[in-house]
Amino acid sequence: MKIAVIGDGGWGTTLAVHLQKKGNNVFLWGAFPDYVEFMRQKRENKKFLPGIEIPHELGLTGDIEEAVHAAKMVVLAVPSHFMRGVLQQFPSRKWDDTIFISVSKGIENDTLKRMSEVIGETVRPKKVAVLSGPSHAEETARGIPTSVVVASRDHEDAKAVQTIFSSPSFRVYSSTDVVGVELGGSLKNVIAIAAGISDGLGFGDNSKAALMTRGIAEMMRLGVALGGKPQTFSGLSGIGDLITTCISRHSRNRNFGEMIGNGKSVEEALRSTEMVVEGFRTAKSVHQIYSRTNVKMPIAEEAYKVLYEGKKPLKAVEDLMMRDLKAEAEGA
Repeated sequence: MKIAVIGDGGWGTTLAVHLQKKGNNVFLWGAFPDYVEFMRQKRENKKFLPGIEIPHELGLTGDIEEAVHAAKMVVLAVPSHFMRGVLQQFPSRKWDDTIFISVSKGIENDTLKRMSEVIGETVRPKKVAVLSGPSHAEETARGIPTSVVVASRDHEDAKAVQTIFSSPSFRVYSSTDVVGVELGGSLKNVIAIAAGISDGLGFGDNSKAALMTRGIAEMMRLGVALGGKPQTFSGLSGIGDLITTCISRHSRNRNFGEMIGNGKSVEEALRSTEMVVEGFRTAKSVHQIYSRTNVKMPIAEEAYKVLYEGKKPLKAVEDLMMRDLKAEAEGA
């Protein structure tokens, strides 16, 4: 099967190599032709996935039309804020026989669209799926056992993706809850920034455990309000991804938050990495969403104020801790 992987970051490269090793004909597309040529010569993505060999059989291209020509599957691994622009470069044709899979974890600013919705609005394929879960590229690429979930409204499409992606080191579960799986993967990045701020401030396990526990409650409240299933947030794309992103040294969002907790400005923290910190932009989208739906998300709200309104992290913590007391079952 020909598979196009769009986006040559760490995760896109990992999935391209994984799918190629499973015997597929894979093309990996990157936005910068000079860097694509560098990878073609070195057979390594030194910038985003150092130490992992790119098989010679895996095609590398800066031409989207070449990448997607005759592809039966298109894996979209570009950052959420670039997704619409990249999809607008796709050739204008019917995609009835091609399944599009988003592995991007973010919510578009201003439109507040999930990535599956952006895909639907732009290329209008009949088959769309989303893949999410606790899956750092640095570990998955090295064959460390990883489990994720793929969701599609059509259960047969989800099962098809499940079969193609699954391997002895990469276990894929299926779901029909596209909304819940997408929101779980997106919302956890905001909570992970807060977890990083907690680390940067020098807090300990008590603080992080409370933050993660109350964070998943916030994620579930908003997810259910937007049409997701509550049980999804107890699964891999919810609590599973939240745990990994809040504790891992590989987590861009946690590391970004830690820099802010250590005293760096938001701008300094953003400039310190070439990696995309999805939670930074998602925090803005989430703020708009819960403001409109009246869902209470106090952790996300304080994270937004730190990131966009210049609030001091310690003051944000104080305000979280000193809210009105209530029973745990009440929620916020």
